[in-house]
Amino acid sequence: MTTEYFVHETACVDEPCRIGEGTKIWHFSHICAGAVLGRRCILGQNVFVAGRAVIGDNVKIQNNVSVYDGVTLEDDVFLGPSCVLTNVSNPRSQVVRHGLYETTRICRGATVGANATIVCGRTIGRYALIAAGAVVTGDVPDYAFMLGVPARQRGWVSRHGHPLGQPDAEGVMTCPETGFRYRLAAPDVLRCLDLDEEAPLPPELATGKKSYREFTST
Repeated sequence: MTTEYFVHETACVDEPCRIGEGTKIWHFSHICAGAVLGRRCILGQNVFVAGRAVIGDNVKIQNNVSVYDGVTLEDDVFLGPSCVLTNVSNPRSQVVRHGLYETTRICRGATVGANATIVCGRTIGRYALIAAGAVVTGDVPDYAFMLGVPARQRGWVSRHGHPLGQPDAEGVMTCPETGFRYRLAAPDVLRCLDLDEEAPLPPELATGKKSYREFTST
């Protein structure tokens, strides 16, 4: 076994595929030939990755998730346990549509909560947060907080996943954990004023020091 990445003895990795340095693939997972996985990813128990799926760096996929052909996960994406991704809008057992898979893209830093469903052919914006159990039927803006069935936007979240409150007189919303400031550049376009969306987090902000409940109880 290569020392560049870890594969549990119960997992199945078909060749050829591409797996980045530091990635860990755990119990009973299956990586199909042709799949691309980036560096420092973690795939939990019973994860399936199809041969034409593309997974970026530092992606965390929790137990019982299937990443099918046509799905792209950009860097730093988090998929919660048993969330659902698909690739055909009108599947029929009698009709073969292998050449018609729709493209689903989950952009950098986005989170899909446990048991949420992403209808195929959609784009989930950077750092968006899809609540547990939500059913997403349309494209989602960067930093949007989506909740319900079907999912509706219920506000904005920071890069650290905290709901952003009402803007101040200058239209600025502030993350309670980092102090980063956010402002709408257009009605559905939120931007961070203190850190470019494609820049990595400073090391001192990459480890949480207080729980979500501690922030919401104050």
